[in-house]
Amino acid sequence: MMSLIMYMLFMIPLVFMSNWILNQVSILFLLFYVLSLSFNNYFSVISYFMGLDSFSYSLITLSLLISSLMIISMSYMKNFCSFFFINFLLLMFLVLIFVCMNIMYMYISFEFVLIPLVMLIMGWGYQPERLMAGMYLFFYTIFVSLPLLMLIMYMYMSCGSMFFDYLKFESTFFLIHLILVIVFLVKLPMYFFHFWLPKAHVQAPVSGSMILAGLMLKIGGYGLIRVIYIYENLFIKYSYIWFSLSMVGSLLSAILCLVQGDMKCLIAYSSISHMGMVIMGISTLKIFGLLGSFLMMISHGFCSSGLFYIANLFYIRTSSRSFYINKGLMTYIPSGSMLLFLMCSFNMSCPPSINFISELMILISLLNFWFKSFIYFSFISFFCACFSYYLYSFSQHGISHSLYSCSSMSLLEFLCLYMHIIPLTGIPLMLLSLF
Repeated sequence: MMSLIMYMLFMIPLVFMSNWILNQVSILFLLFYVLSLSFNNYFSVISYFMGLDSFSYSLITLSLLISSLMIISMSYMKNFCSFFFINFLLLMFLVLIFVCMNIMYMYISFEFVLIPLVMLIMGWGYQPERLMAGMYLFFYTIFVSLPLLMLIMYMYMSCGSMFFDYLKFESTFFLIHLILVIVFLVKLPMYFFHFWLPKAHVQAPVSGSMILAGLMLKIGGYGLIRVIYIYENLFIKYSYIWFSLSMVGSLLSAILCLVQGDMKCLIAYSSISHMGMVIMGISTLKIFGLLGSFLMMISHGFCSSGLFYIANLFYIRTSSRSFYINKGLMTYIPSGSMLLFLMCSFNMSCPPSINFISELMILISLLNFWFKSFIYFSFISFFCACFSYYLYSFSQHGISHSLYSCSSMSLLEFLCLYMHIIPLTGIPLMLLSLF
């Protein structure tokens, strides 16, 4: 694993070369190297307190693939070097989070992610409101992270180790459970802790939105999966709290999507709704719920990132993200209409996408946990379909603005969108072929 980290460190000089194709090739070489590594359900390829298992392997692959697509999305920028350096730092800390076997290393990388992300929002954001978005994100993270540091110190004094495999406790004290869980629920984010996400998404540039939706939200789910084995009794006793809150929150955020006037805001609230379903699946403590939540994190990484990218393509051409101005885009950018339709269909979990498989697995675990939860799940799925249809129909149909002229998409834009769509349909076909 140290070879992976050293490769990324020695890539830093390449970042300051103004050739984005060279950086793209370097990221892809790293992706192929990771794909060649062996992994299993337990940690493998162990070196220097870092290792891979099936969860971290998939999330690192997702991180590198989204990062390569992110380079394509910002290839037109003038100050490419400094912008890509910030994004590359973000990628490096994310990879460190996914490979750490030590909870203290994971915590340090978890906190360092905040620095490049705030720099990205404040330096390359759109409106003056980006300052408030950065402050929201900063204070949310600080307030929930400091108690976790104290808890990690307590764990070390109790167990004499910080490795995940040695941390086992039998406590039933709710405060410990709250401190351990809330830091990851804020990153997911769960409804009631979500106020930073729409602000950060709206003010961030397109690559910032892609890395936020595709990777940052996955830290919360990955952290929950990791710490669930530390205090198993606490999760068994108190998981109904997070199950109930996320179920209600997922429904409310799906309804909130229907009153949004900004395309980016709608996609951000849809992320909150889907991440609520991830929390529900993990809270059931069933194997189907865990695997369904994990598959939903992977599918959401591609789907939400692709939606943010295509929303930015419309913004570049029309200089607005408002539904009231973006009308009749089917006649303005006909080549983008089909791709947006596919993305919206996958966002509402239509087969044959990973979203459909993940929702099916989560539904099975919910029925085992509490049978009446299918009522809430049905409403959540219905409203997800409604806001996906709302996003497509309001932007593509209607009378276009008189200032519009016909516009086409470039080959790079097609490539980036197809590379979001192919994994969403290709992975289920691979899974079916295994069975």
